[in-house]
Amino acid sequence: MGKSRFHWLLFLCLRLTGSFRRCPLSNRTLIIASACVVYLLVVVSQIGYSQQHRRIDKDKDRYTRGLYHLDPTVDAGFVVPTRSNVVYITLKSKRLKPAHIRGTIRPKLRRKVRRNNVGKSAFTQKKLGTLEQDAGQTKRNTSRGETRDVYYKSLEIINLSLKMNEQAVSGISSIRIYSQKAPPWLSPQDVKDMRFLADAKVLRMKEVSRGDSPSLLVFEAETSVSRSKLRHAERSSVCGGQCGVISSPVDTTEVFAFHLDRVLGLNRTLPAVSRKFSFLHDGQPCPVVSWDASLYPEGRAAGWSTVKMTWGEYQSSLKQRCWHKNISPKPDSGCSTVHHYEWSKLALFDFLLQIHNRLDQSCCGFRPRQEDVCVELGHKTECGDQNHIQLTNIIHRGHDPRHLVFTNNKGFFDRNEDNLDFRLLEGIKEFPEQAVLVLKNKRLREKLLQSLFLDQTYWESQGGRQGIDKLIDVIERRAGVLLTYINAHGIKGITMNV
Repeated sequence: MGKSRFHWLLFLCLRLTGSFRRCPLSNRTLIIASACVVYLLVVVSQIGYSQQHRRIDKDKDRYTRGLYHLDPTVDAGFVVPTRSNVVYITLKSKRLKPAHIRGTIRPKLRRKVRRNNVGKSAFTQKKLGTLEQDAGQTKRNTSRGETRDVYYKSLEIINLSLKMNEQAVSGISSIRIYSQKAPPWLSPQDVKDMRFLADAKVLRMKEVSRGDSPSLLVFEAETSVSRSKLRHAERSSVCGGQCGVISSPVDTTEVFAFHLDRVLGLNRTLPAVSRKFSFLHDGQPCPVVSWDASLYPEGRAAGWSTVKMTWGEYQSSLKQRCWHKNISPKPDSGCSTVHHYEWSKLALFDFLLQIHNRLDQSCCGFRPRQEDVCVELGHKTECGDQNHIQLTNIIHRGHDPRHLVFTNNKGFFDRNEDNLDFRLLEGIKEFPEQAVLVLKNKRLREKLLQSLFLDQTYWESQGGRQGIDKLIDVIERRAGVLLTYINAHGIKGITMNV
């Protein structure tokens, strides 16, 4: 069978060869050319097919050798990663910082702290409401003579999860000082107080009632304080160690006011920082101001050491320059215990922040809004007889009646330049020279940026550099108005180191 097929194929080839020889030369040339083209196409297609399969095999070998492997229990078309050698890059928006700050910051290695959010403290706003009810019950019991005239409720924070959280957070301070020294306008005691307010572990909390004024929420952290402060603390019966007063999240001006006060060289406000408490105000940043027991009279924690005087008496004391050059005023002069220079510092500070609750509680010097307290309480109607309007929030330390302490610094950044309260400047004939020089030298922005940058929680809560710049813009425009007022009225800048 095989031989017959071979003979048949040989016979066919001989017949085709004979026919090919008998064909004309042109036909033979065309047949040969066509056969060559067909052969060339077949060869090229085979080469391309083999190279493609070689590349696929190489890729499969590379992936299956290291990064991936085929799982026999899974579909053959699905690959499972076996090692995490892929680096993911997250792009963050770069926060702009002032040039001076960028030049002084050096990298600081921070140890990562694992925060445990499980089981947070159950101290919520609902418990604060219960706290206020308990405080009211305490007042009723006091009227029966069961307790003293100091009303407060102590809250022992014994939740273990809260303590663990406080200990974990204490390793990372929100007060960031990367250079060897803090800005020169902040004293070592200021920095120490700021670190305490921002990082101290909360041991207990107390709500202190102040009569008709809103109550204070005070936290106590440690008992190692100086002897002088300890004596005042024992008198106050409120804080046995070092404490801080927690304000509402809407009172963030307290923090800005503290830094503005130090930059201007007035040094009349209490240290203040911004801090988050997991058990208060849903974790929002709250202003925390240093507690100073010397601001309260001996034996009474519910009232300030205040100066009682009317607007007319205040203007009269400005004309008499009370206690100037340490000359004691006459007994019938009507002078208060406050030194004459203190009113100049207060007026400058209050004008820049537009704080009217001290010298202009009735809002007589500007156009108030309907939601302002002076309008709601009807104080605006008192402006007809301004001399008898009582000044409020004029506070000094019990052992230092010559110098004021600026507290409750609720400023307003949304008041335009055409509605500023110039009544705050009435009767002022001189301003502190150091503060005026800061305004004239155009260094207010630079110093405020450096100072506010230290408080990371406040900086971020205001929107970073962009938000802080907007606040400083307002203060700078008011500073320009104040300088124009100084030049127009011939007000002098003098040294006020008293």
